Amino acid sequence: MSKIVGIDLGTTNSLVATVDSGIPYVIADAEGRRLTPSVVHVGGLGVEPVVGHKANRVRAVRPLETVYSVKRFMGRRGSDIPREEMLVTYPVRGDGAGPVEIDLHGCAWTPEEVSAEVLKKLKADAERALGGPVTRAVITVPAYFNDAQRQATVRAGELAGLTVERIVNEPTAAALAYGLDKLKDQSKIAVYDLGGGTFDLSVLELNKGVFQVLSTHGNTRLGGDDLDTRIVAFLAGKIREAGGPELLDTAETRVLQPETLPMLSRIREAAEEAKIRLSTDESVDIALPFLTSGFSFSLKFSRAELEALTRDILMRTRAHCLRALSDAKLEAKALDQVILVGGQTRMPLVRMLVGEWFACSEFEETRGDLRLGESYHAASGPVLNTGVNPDEAVAIGAAIQAEILSGGMKHLLLLDVTPLSLGLETFGGLMNVIIPRNTTIPVKAGEVFTTALDHQRSMMIHVLQGERERAQDNWSLGRFELEFERAPKGVPRVGVQFEIDANGILHALARDIRTGQQKIMDMKSAVDVSDADVQKMIEESVENAFDDLNARQWIEAKLKAGETLMATRKGMSEHAGELEPAYRQRVESALRVVEAALETEDSRSKIGDTPRLKAASQELDEATLQLADLMMDRAMEEMLRKQGLIQ
Repeated sequence: MSKIVGIDLGTTNSLVATVDSGIPYVIADAEGRRLTPSVVHVGGLGVEPVVGHKANRVRAVRPLETVYSVKRFMGRRGSDIPREEMLVTYPVRGDGAGPVEIDLHGCAWTPEEVSAEVLKKLKADAERALGGPVTRAVITVPAYFNDAQRQATVRAGELAGLTVERIVNEPTAAALAYGLDKLKDQSKIAVYDLGGGTFDLSVLELNKGVFQVLSTHGNTRLGGDDLDTRIVAFLAGKIREAGGPELLDTAETRVLQPETLPMLSRIREAAEEAKIRLSTDESVDIALPFLTSGFSFSLKFSRAELEALTRDILMRTRAHCLRALSDAKLEAKALDQVILVGGQTRMPLVRMLVGEWFACSEFEETRGDLRLGESYHAASGPVLNTGVNPDEAVAIGAAIQAEILSGGMKHLLLLDVTPLSLGLETFGGLMNVIIPRNTTIPVKAGEVFTTALDHQRSMMIHVLQGERERAQDNWSLGRFELEFERAPKGVPRVGVQFEIDANGILHALARDIRTGQQKIMDMKSAVDVSDADVQKMIEESVENAFDDLNARQWIEAKLKAGETLMATRKGMSEHAGELEPAYRQRVESALRVVEAALETEDSRSKIGDTPRLKAASQELDEATLQLADLMMDRAMEEMLRKQGLIQ
């Protein structure tokens, strides 16, 4: 069989790696370069796309035909893309629930098709280096990629002629690359992964060769591209001040005219190059000769200016770090190492901030930078580990995972977690969690449900993802319907099972327990799944925790009260002649108190006075004890009569 390679399909650069004689390494292309820019140039209909360094070279002069940073659009629908993310120099469109598309020479390309071209290039490089066909791969994704984004990655691999054996989270793969399996048992590690388009912070624990992810937190729309965009806006402002063309609407950061795209592409290229150089230099000269026929531009740009421009973007990663530690129930000092992954972590400010947040080391306040390739250790904190090339760590980890799947490196095992809770909508509009967030995967879990109404013919299975109590506040992953025979409420039994496979992909099954009839929801068909803006979801769950709890308590109390009202009125009607007037009056009074409590529901919040309703329901329960006993006696008599035991 074909050797399994490891692939880091990155926002900015992509890599392919393998293991030879127990040693993992990144495969270089024919020119000896290990990094392949994730850039694709499409020259025209019927023309073979150009990928990598060659495409990157023509990006400035052919911006409308050259696609970059496409990973940010993978598996997302048009309505999920903020306007500022459309600040790219190639035409992107996406409306409503439809997928994102890229218009190249009148043809609509999907992000998966573009990514497939990058994967084809990596596949060809691996085949040249290994001397044989390569058809199997492990591909990494950000820990916070949702199901649709993971499926899009799998589709890209398939379009490139690869069987995707496993999808692995990038921070988890990085832990393998750093050789953390050599640490003592019970070691705990944080992986700070800041790449071109995404950010993750994962906390892992090593126990007898098993890596288990304790928690993960991040943002699939935060990375080095955001820094580049900020620098581009800064340079565009300086160009305008110097008498040059107005390139951006500074109020909304939008591209004004198509003719400005070549200039913007040159500026973006210069911005990215300056950012990279400022990781080692204190200042750089940015030169853009003949930006227009009569205008050239030059500027000295310092590291201090870069840090002032971008510090707030980097500070947005801090909340994710704190939440991941909180979810893992750890303090920073309990960590053994904090490892830095992703090209953006070369930036001295990133290393300084991470070191401060995790108390990894003492820093010089005047300069605040760290020398590359060294680890620092504080007496009360973890090691800040920068000993592996941050650009290559994820690909190396993917290659190690590929070797594990091939039967090598049997002393290692990788266990991951699901970053968001998964569940379904129940009667009353609540979310019932089947698999809680941060559950180790692969995992299979399920529950049995019944009907809430008499003579239902079917049950709608509405699959949800999120952390809120009400279904409407979570993301919908899809719906499907299971039919069954009519029966009184509470009689049908439907088993619902969720399975998350080793790739983190969800499959939902619903089965009529009596007949065995079942339906399975294949998440591959859920092309309109919302992009899981996990940071927003977590923040909203914390911010609205009190209101959400009140909503759940109200809905549950309301459902219970409704059932009690219905049963009581039915019993009062059927046994009216057997009840004394004084007792009937007492029950009627209790019913009116419950109905009055139900009317406290606010029309906007859909929440009422829960304590009042619970107290009223308790009073009704006590008042109807005699009625309940009478109804039970009559039901027993009817059953015995049907059996011929009494006349």
